Amino acid sequence: MNAFVFPGQGSQFSGMGKDLADNFSCAKLVFEEASDALNFDLAGLCFAGSEDDLKLTANTQPAILTTSIAALRVVEQETGLKPTYAAGHSLGEFSALVCAGALNFADAVKIVRQRGTFMQDAVPVGVGAMAAVMGVERDALEEICQQAAQGEIVAPANFNSPGQIVIAGHATAVNRAMELAKAAGAKRALPLPVSAPFHSALMEPAAVKLEQVLAAVTINPFVCPVVGNVEAKAYNSVDQVRSLLVQQVCAPVRWDESVEELARLGVESYIEIGPGKVLSGLIKRIAKGAGTQQVDSVASLRNLVG
Repeated sequence: MNAFVFPGQGSQFSGMGKDLADNFSCAKLVFEEASDALNFDLAGLCFAGSEDDLKLTANTQPAILTTSIAALRVVEQETGLKPTYAAGHSLGEFSALVCAGALNFADAVKIVRQRGTFMQDAVPVGVGAMAAVMGVERDALEEICQQAAQGEIVAPANFNSPGQIVIAGHATAVNRAMELAKAAGAKRALPLPVSAPFHSALMEPAAVKLEQVLAAVTINPFVCPVVGNVEAKAYNSVDQVRSLLVQQVCAPVRWDESVEELARLGVESYIEIGPGKVLSGLIKRIAKGAGTQQVDSVASLRNLVG
């Protein structure tokens, strides 16, 4: 059994998707559809945009989604591979839902553009922060965050793999948690170059706005199961999609448990579709012995086909 997995924010780079769009009309059409849906040149942003422009959350989210779906269409056309399961990290869950047919691509790209704007607007720049902490167990880090809060918000935001957890919240509380983690023996605790404290309670205003957007969106039947971030379980009905995507804005990303669940379901091969190789690295640490491949270019596609 295999799983198609889709990356989230942090995987973007200038030039992503250009190779595929230049060589496959199905990929080029995805970029054209996204640009039409958003009324701006998303292809130009992905292919030649500055790193600073790509780092803006309202740009990052539709750019990564579009690049991922362009790569997916090429994989479908050129290999005939179909996923047994799909999953995505944070934003990548939207790509997984498009892969599974639950969301139409044009709807998804508009939703994530708004989602990015809502998340950026929820907290003034500089007020919130995120940090990666290596080498501290989950329970210990949760206690550290409680000690560091001092009336503010800081909590685990991404459970990425054993020994790698991202925390998020008020910048001052995140800094205190980093110092406490180092004192407790963390291998590393370093701030992340992000513009908002994603997957924390500070994102509540964004969740409220996203709920209103999702209320008007059509959700289709799944063609393959999707393991979601909030519950680290496969969606059991179309009716869950809106509520879980809203919860996901403030809830931690349970990526380690999601991969463990896929392994429990019998997945042995993981294909990361979209920019970067972040998820492949995490999967190797979570599911020992699992096979991983990645597709975001013609060369990587050849490796998959070959």
